[in-house]
Amino acid sequence: MRVLLVYPRFPKTIESYEKVLELIDRKATMPPLGLITVAAILPQTWDFQLVDCNVRDITEAEWNWADLVIMSAMIVQKPDLLVLIQEAKQRGKPVAVGGPFPTSVPQDSLAAGADYLILDEGEVTLPMFVAALERGETQGTFRSDGEKPDVTGTPVPRYDLLELNAYSTMCVQFSRGCPFQCEFCDIIVLYGRKPRTKTPQQLLAELECLYQLGWRRMIFMVDDNFIGNQRNVRLLLAELKGWMAERGYPFSFITEASLDLAQNQTLMEQMVDCNFKAVFLGIETPDTDSLQMTKKFQNMRSSLVDAVWTINQAGLRAMAGFIIGFDGEKSGAGDRIIEFVEQTAIPTTTFGMLQALPNTALWHRLSREGRLLESPSSGNQTVLMNFVPTRPMAEIAEEYLHAFCTLYEPKRFLDRTYRHFLHMTPPRHRAAFKRPALADLKALAIIVWRQGFKRDTRWMFWHHLFSILKNNPALWEQYLTVCAYAEHFCEIRQVVRDQVEAQVAQIGQQKPIAKVEAEKIGEAGSVAVGKR
Repeated sequence: MRVLLVYPRFPKTIESYEKVLELIDRKATMPPLGLITVAAILPQTWDFQLVDCNVRDITEAEWNWADLVIMSAMIVQKPDLLVLIQEAKQRGKPVAVGGPFPTSVPQDSLAAGADYLILDEGEVTLPMFVAALERGETQGTFRSDGEKPDVTGTPVPRYDLLELNAYSTMCVQFSRGCPFQCEFCDIIVLYGRKPRTKTPQQLLAELECLYQLGWRRMIFMVDDNFIGNQRNVRLLLAELKGWMAERGYPFSFITEASLDLAQNQTLMEQMVDCNFKAVFLGIETPDTDSLQMTKKFQNMRSSLVDAVWTINQAGLRAMAGFIIGFDGEKSGAGDRIIEFVEQTAIPTTTFGMLQALPNTALWHRLSREGRLLESPSSGNQTVLMNFVPTRPMAEIAEEYLHAFCTLYEPKRFLDRTYRHFLHMTPPRHRAAFKRPALADLKALAIIVWRQGFKRDTRWMFWHHLFSILKNNPALWEQYLTVCAYAEHFCEIRQVVRDQVEAQVAQIGQQKPIAKVEAEKIGEAGSVAVGKR
């Protein structure tokens, strides 16, 4: 069996970072971890080729070679996924799809022509799919019926299928699931509230694979909450510390974690000792009432500001996600987010308007209230809300635009980055010297030219750089790396403004989904996701 694995394109978004990728001569931020894991689970007697459409287009030779096409996608990739399904069917190829988007909204992939739906988690449903192929079945839907697999049996992903030099960051996964109950989150719908982890030996085997393939850059631990199972994370970090030290710290890590990380100093120290550089925090909003409304109770246990600074001073760069448009939210939410981000000096944030993702608790509540709109969520952070909010949508959009464009005004961004790194504790270990690649040196020269000479940030740039070199020299390379993101945000500010203003002009043209139709959509998704 010759299998063509295809990963659809991401649209240009706040997090696509094209300008940053151009600087370092890379095509995409991260590879499709799900697809290369699928390739590892399927029979190894099969032949595989992988095409990430974010890196390059599929050739006619690759289409012709394939006996079967398998695709995976997140909701933001929906437009390209549906196009690719149709292209494959036009060439007479059987198509199987899976991943978060088909699992949540299976009917869209079926309507586009997919033959097989491999839903939920592949450790359970891929063997069902293989068995169906062996029986000669030409279509089918494969569901786990609520079974959550023991990921200690998950094989090492097929990293050898990737064009490694196309990516700025590799990715591994240690756990699935999150113990919390945030109303808007689809992670607990897809993967449950009981975090399941691999063994330390499994994770080290994945890292060893990447090490042997020659990877020496950043690795994103893509867990939705890395510290969801703190006991097992501590066991992993204890093993990872020695592995990294023996090899001269060949990688640095970033990950996502809940804000209660700040309450565990030992855990943060372990992460820093393993060369974790940054952590993404789901802060969402500084408004306590909104946190209560969305059941983000873990962010209400202590001061949000103190928590961010605690993580920063432990030696981890804080990244954060913010959302505007919660029910009952008072006017001025955008200004309160600006104030919070400036107060905590968080350099980079992902910032969007609230979306009701299919089959989340928020989606079901809004469905019962008749507030869902005809336009489904696209997963893009610049899209207006897909439901009727409790205050005018145009007001929320205006606050969002003001906050986003203010936060990413170049001088504000560079100043926050400076303050964040000035106070960050440097790591205790020293990684082995690595000769910088030509692309990295070229990127550094471009950053220095644009920010230190060409733009009106020049005096700030040099003052801040020399201050970092004097006061926190161990972090100067990380500091300049984050400064590079200004190249992306300088351009994306206008893109965001154009996209949001065009949508605001269309407000009032969408109608709420009829309750019966919403219930049908929900039933289709719940069947796909299975019981929790």
